[in-house]
This record gives sequence, C-alpha cells and structure tokens, in this order.
Amino acid sequence: MTNKENGKQFFTVSRLFFLLIVIPLVLMAFFIANSILQLGDTSKIKTISALDETFQQSLETRAVTIAESAADFLRRVEKDALVATIIPETPEAYREFVDTNRQPLLVKRDGNMVRTQVPLYKEMALIDRDGNERIKIVNGKVAPESALVNVSDPANRTYKSEDYFEQGQKLEKGEVYMSPVTGWYVDRKSFEAGKRFEGIIRVTTPLFDQQGYSGQIVLTLDARHLAKFTDYVIPTEPGVFYEVDASEGNYAYMVDYRGFVIAHPVHSHIAGLYPDGTPVPPLTQETMDELTAKGVEVLNLKLMGFIDPELPIIAEDAEAGNSGTRVYTFGGHQKIVAYAPIEYFTAAFPEPGGFGWVALTVNVDKFNEQALAAAQKIEEEARAWMTTAILIIVIAIVLLFLISWILARGIARSIEAEVPEEALSPPDYDDD
Repeated sequence: MTNKENGKQFFTVSRLFFLLIVIPLVLMAFFIANSILQLGDTSKIKTISALDETFQQSLETRAVTIAESAADFLRRVEKDALVATIIPETPEAYREFVDTNRQPLLVKRDGNMVRTQVPLYKEMALIDRDGNERIKIVNGKVAPESALVNVSDPANRTYKSEDYFEQGQKLEKGEVYMSPVTGWYVDRKSFEAGKRFEGIIRVTTPLFDQQGYSGQIVLTLDARHLAKFTDYVIPTEPGVFYEVDASEGNYAYMVDYRGFVIAHPVHSHIAGLYPDGTPVPPLTQETMDELTAKGVEVLNLKLMGFIDPELPIIAEDAEAGNSGTRVYTFGGHQKIVAYAPIEYFTAAFPEPGGFGWVALTVNVDKFNEQALAAAQKIEEEARAWMTTAILIIVIAIVLLFLISWILARGIARSIEAEVPEEALSPPDYDDD
C-alpha cells in the first residue's frame, strides 16, 4: 500500500472514530452544562421563594408563641389577684405578698445590662366599700396613714382619669378587672434624651362579707413585665436584647384591644396621658403634621390607614382572633409583619380578640439581602460544577481522541500487514 493510500485509510478510520465517539461526547457536554445552569437558576428562584415562605411561617410561629406567653402571664396576674383576697388583711402580709411575687427584668446598671428579679406589683392596696385606702404597699414599703387617700374621687388616683374603682364595684365574686396600660406620656424629645415610659396596669377584684360587697383588692402591675415579651425581641435574631434599635426595621411591639400601641422600642409611640390625666391623641391624617412637629407620635393601628391601608386590616384581623403575616410600608420601608392575638379573655377583653395582639416586623430589604446572598451562593456553586464538568469532558475528549488516533493507526497497520500490496494491484488485471 502506498503512503498516500495508507494515510487516506488512517484518516478515514480516525474520522469514523471522531464521528462516533467525540461528537456525541461534545453534545453531551453541552447538554450537561446547560442543565447545570438551568438547575442553578431554578434552585436560586426556589430558594428565594422557600426562604421567603419558610421565614414568614417561622415568624408567625414566633409571634403566636410570644402571644401565648403574654396571655399565660396575664392569667397568672389574675390568679394573684384572687389569691390576694384570701391572705390576712395586714400590712405585713401584703408586703410579703408583693416581695414574693417577682420576675426577672433586664435593667441597666453602670452602663451594663443585667438581669434582676423585680417585683411584679408596684403597689397593692386594700380599699373599703367607700373607696378609702386601708392598707397600701408602695414600692415594697408600707405607706403611712397620711399617704392613704379616698379613691372614690378620681382626682385622688395617680393618673386622675382612671376608673378601676368603679369597675371593681361592678364585679361578682371571683371576677377580675384589668385596666389598659396607663402611664405619663413620653414624647420624642424626652425619649431621645433617655426618658422611658413607666406604665402600669390596675388589677382589681372585689371583697365580700356577710353584708355583701365590702371593698376591693387592687394590684398595680409594673407594665414592664408585660412589655418584656416584645421589648427584648429582634425577629431576625435569637436571644434577648435590652433595647432594640427600631431604625433597623426589625423589632416587635404590642397593641391593646383598642388598637393603641402599648409596647414599642420607640416609647413616643406608646399611648399615654398628659399631666392632667387626659389621653394624648393618636396620629391621624389630619393631625400628623401638627403632632409630630411637637414630638407627639402615639400610634393607634386602627387609625393608620393613611400610612398604609394594610395597617387597619392587620388590626382588624388580629382583633378577630386570627394570626397571620402581611406586608406593609411604614417610614419609607417595606416590612413583613407577623401578628397573633393575646388570648386572655375577660368581660373587658372579650373573645375572639382578647387583650390585644403582638406583632413582629422585619425590614423586607434586609430580608431580601439574606435571600439573595443564599441564591448567589447557589449560583456560584452551579457555575463551579459546570466548570468542573466541562473540564472533565474536555480531558475525556482529548484522551478519546488520542485513543482513537492510536486505534486508527493500529487498524491501518493491521490492514497493511494482512493485505499484500500486489493484491491491491494484480499484474494481469485489466479493468478493460
């Protein structure tokens, strides 16, 4: 066989191997690379969706858990009020009762956050049927007789406009009345200067003797013990925090049955009273500019449709006894909010809404950053897999090409060895 014919035969065999092996492998490489890219994009989209859905579910679950804890706490307070009706009516017994009922709070001492046991009740009082205070404990100490007043006159009550005495007169034996959170209002300027809202809840239950109604026991709950269920929470973080920076957009707050905010990282948003006992009005569309100019920023979620129509819808849904998640805009930030009702029910807090509700809000922009970071990681991993797959395939193609070249060369030599050259061109053969 001539060199020309041998080379032609070798080329033909090599081309055959290339067509049968290398080209299908290249096509397979293309489809694998394309599939990896599509898988990365699909995973990225599904991850953002899954993170969003999973996060909202966990946020709602956390809101429900906090609301249940708050309701359990209020039931414990109710039980304390009933227990107080059967203890001896002496200053010593009342003082011991107040001192015994403590729960931990985070407080700041010397610039450091410390957990300490703080009495649940700032005050405890025994009041007769005419409204005269007979025994009173204030901040753990027995009040002198000169400090006792007749609370049948609202002007003698600490916050002037309270109605707990009248409410207590209407109760049957074993019933308990809780007032809304009450306290002097803290405006924006005072809050920024370091002042904090110091609220209370009056808890009263009637006493009876052989003649009937004889008076009532009044416990004055330190509202910090209720507010701690939301005050210490950052929805995107585990653990507890002394003071949450609301400017980050990730915080929790509490709303009462009227729609007023009663616990919030920004204390100027908490409903409170002027020094004369009149309530500070909440923001409305008509009064917002005037009030905020004065640093007055009381929030009532039922009246905040002018900020975002979702806000009163959230309040209405929670008041109907429902938990859920929604998206709304506040302060220029889009937020995810999870809410759940505080299912503590009395005549003053009827079903289905009960005492109020809790809300956990998350800045959507911050949340999207986390979701996009996870998606970006998936995309990077997909590209890394694609690069690795292509590299392996290229190496395989080179190796297969070499193998095909060796095989083709071997086949060509075998043909040349087995078929004599004269057989290809017989001397007596005439194709005419």
